[in-house]
Amino acid sequence: MLDRNKVQEISKDLQSKGIDALLLGPGDDLEYLGGLKTGECERFKGLFILSNGKYFYVTPYLYLEEFEAAFGKDTPAYIWEDKDWFYPTLARAMDDFDLNGKQIAVNYGIRAVDAIEIADRHRVKLVNGWHFLDKMRIIKSPSEVEKLERATQISDAAFKELLGFIRPGMTEGEIKKQLIDLFEKHGADGPAFDIIVARRENASKPHYNGSKGVIGERDLVLVDFGCRYESYCSDTTRTVFVGEPTEEEKKLYEIVLQAQEAGEAAVRPGVPAEEVDRAARKVIEDTGYGKYFNTRLGHGIGVAVHEAPYIMEGNKMPLEPGMAFSIEPGIYIPGKIGIRIENIVVVTKDGCKPLSKLPKEITVI
Repeated sequence: MLDRNKVQEISKDLQSKGIDALLLGPGDDLEYLGGLKTGECERFKGLFILSNGKYFYVTPYLYLEEFEAAFGKDTPAYIWEDKDWFYPTLARAMDDFDLNGKQIAVNYGIRAVDAIEIADRHRVKLVNGWHFLDKMRIIKSPSEVEKLERATQISDAAFKELLGFIRPGMTEGEIKKQLIDLFEKHGADGPAFDIIVARRENASKPHYNGSKGVIGERDLVLVDFGCRYESYCSDTTRTVFVGEPTEEEKKLYEIVLQAQEAGEAAVRPGVPAEEVDRAARKVIEDTGYGKYFNTRLGHGIGVAVHEAPYIMEGNKMPLEPGMAFSIEPGIYIPGKIGIRIENIVVVTKDGCKPLSKLPKEITVI
């Protein structure tokens, strides 16, 4: 159900910025505010929050039940039919709430083509509302942390069971499918993102999306996995070996492990986010592999698997208790090998709490 206190916070923020309204389309912002979950669809729908404290939503009949469940039947609703498209209904809402010619912030959930039509038809000035809720979402409440922990417990249990399933001759896709089935078995609401299963040279692509690689007799398998539990995500990466790793593989793995632990050790309130990135990156750079760690160290997590804060060079934001983010250094040598170790941590009053209980040492299956 819609958190009206948060809506009022947003209204006050709009007032302070001189913006008349915020338009939120489907996605994690609306899931955060009211638990609204809708699939991708070309039909326009969204929640308008005004600087005067009022709010309303526009939706096709197709999603009326979902919107009523999320925002309540007492929230003003403007409902349109497919035969009319949304333009006449939106025009009525814009007139009723005196939004024509005003300044409206729009988040990423609104399609660009719809935003252009709104600007043209209603003479509004559109501004970027992508990060409007970041300040609100970036500090997790105790109940949010509990959901992050539960999601991680489920994914930990699924991964432990998965290790007994991996064997030579299997494809990356078969392993991925098994892991998704195990998420369901252990109580997840589904995967949090497109799971990555990458063998050896495929793992050199940090966001590899293939599935046809075949596991060899002596191989390496990187698994980047996460599930959802009551809207909140987990995200963990482990790199495991099928058969004994070579000395070079052991060396690379230990470097990444040391970098990951250095990143965790650097986390505490008041430390700029970029300093955590530097602490982990220095370990890899000092061993001569710096050019093979070409991504940021981490990203925030919550109802979205990627959200603020971003743990990277240039982000001087001081860490605060309740922030949750990944620490995931890696070494990616193109066409040869990729190794990554990732944990989600929550900032505490004197350091951080890693959520995953999976071992980080070399695992041979």
